[in-house]
Amino acid sequence: MSATAAYAASGLVTAVPATATKGVNGVALTVLIVLFAIVTVMGFMATRFRRAESMESLDEWGLGGRSFGTWITWFLLGGDLYTAYTFVAVPAAMFASGAVAGFFAVPYTIIAYPIIFVFMSRLWSVSHRHGYVTTADFVQGRYSSKPLSLAIAVTGFLATMPYIALQLVGIQAVLEVAGVGGAGNWLAKDAPLFIAFALLAAYTYASGLRAPAVIAFVKDLLVYLVIIVAIIYLPHKFGGWSHIFDAAQTKMAATNAVTKKPNGVFIPGAKQYWAFATLGLGSAMALFMYPHSVTAVLSSKNRNTIRRNAAILPAYSFVLALLALLGWVAIAAGTKPIGLDGKPNAQLVIPQLFEDAFPSWFTGVAFAAVAIGALVPAAIMSIAAANTFTRNIYKEWIKPTASPAEEAKVSKLVSLLVKAVALVFVLTLDKQNAINFQLLGGIWILQTFPAVVFSLYTKWFHRWGLLVGWAVAMVYGTMKAYQVINPATGKHFGGSTSLIPVIGELGYIALTAFVINVLIAAVLTVVLRAAKVSNGVDATIKGDYFADAGDPRVQPANVGVHEVTGTP
Repeated sequence: MSATAAYAASGLVTAVPATATKGVNGVALTVLIVLFAIVTVMGFMATRFRRAESMESLDEWGLGGRSFGTWITWFLLGGDLYTAYTFVAVPAAMFASGAVAGFFAVPYTIIAYPIIFVFMSRLWSVSHRHGYVTTADFVQGRYSSKPLSLAIAVTGFLATMPYIALQLVGIQAVLEVAGVGGAGNWLAKDAPLFIAFALLAAYTYASGLRAPAVIAFVKDLLVYLVIIVAIIYLPHKFGGWSHIFDAAQTKMAATNAVTKKPNGVFIPGAKQYWAFATLGLGSAMALFMYPHSVTAVLSSKNRNTIRRNAAILPAYSFVLALLALLGWVAIAAGTKPIGLDGKPNAQLVIPQLFEDAFPSWFTGVAFAAVAIGALVPAAIMSIAAANTFTRNIYKEWIKPTASPAEEAKVSKLVSLLVKAVALVFVLTLDKQNAINFQLLGGIWILQTFPAVVFSLYTKWFHRWGLLVGWAVAMVYGTMKAYQVINPATGKHFGGSTSLIPVIGELGYIALTAFVINVLIAAVLTVVLRAAKVSNGVDATIKGDYFADAGDPRVQPANVGVHEVTGTP
């Protein structure tokens, strides 16, 4: 789940005095390293999990053989959607700016699952029937439109790249609070990230999607353990919930020294209703458009696995709500999130809270939960991005005759390249750039919703209308996001909300762009249908959207999108 909209909107700058550079927390760092080593071994051993005769196909390497049951899928999706950056950014947004900036993430994850309950089983069925690996595969099969399929693929690829980079932000926050690195100490500061992502790259290359599926068990158990202990112990330690809420309300109402406005919002008022509601709805609609979300879903063994997961995944929303409230606990605790450079950095607030309030050994467990929480989504995201590039760019545009083994080989190599680019991006550029790009990624990925979700139910929309609607919405969303100025820093891409045309209320840019997208697609569809412009050949039939495991019509793994034919 992305909390970047909250992060960017808040600015996450807290005026607190700088302190001297601290030493390394040896005990916490040791616990972190030991747990990290354990999951690394598990990652390499994951090739034995549901062992396949060969990993030389995207079905096996990229989708785990499409064989995961309810509980494996549940842990995999939880590990995929609730990332290390979620652990850092949601409570940090609550700490810095309050409920609108941070707590909207809770209702958004709650309403996301009824949405995917409705349509994701249909996507699984048609993908299972035709061997589709990505949403762009489905769009190509539905409309036989290479330009529209490419638009969906490129959007997904670009939206995923900064998401991977942001997992490093979570690891960096943990290492910084643990005292690793500092100003001018390049080796101590960055070498751990190189080591972590080198190991991640190695076992992902070897084990494919099976690696994050196995590691997700450990990651999620650690997260549940840490959050439950924290939510029971910390309120008692810092004066109870009444005192915590009073402290948060006082801070939110206080005037920010930089912006000359209140620090944030304790309870959203009438002026924040539209922002809160559109952020929640738009984010929920976008969540399962990301390639990594689709990859985790398509790895399931049958339709019912998807529906069961839609029913039980809200358990993670409960944990997320508790996690968000820790941002306000940190206010009551007087936590000072100061980086090793002596500057305030609100994204350090939760790791710092744990270090201040718990014994070093438990702090190490919490740090491990964040660090391992970065590995699972980073692995799935890199695999999903690589699958998208291989299937919808390499095979579609560069080498249509590529064999399944060649597809797997290219996808493995691209997954390494994707991780390397993310690592270089974070180490060489300001973190705010990664945050800005992920903010754009959320706006962009929602614009694939009409071509994917609407097309699961109807082919009424015209392929050229969908493409033009997508293009206009992408331009509009990007321009509007650029025009938002962060009041704390004065920089562009300073938030995710802007005035909604006609209504005049503050709302989520992505949802406004989505409405424009659909209106343009609908109008052009009417015009193009009246002009009798071809809408392409449909490779799917009605029954494909209800196919289940064992369907005798399922295409072999080596059959690509172009080889599948159906009724127009």
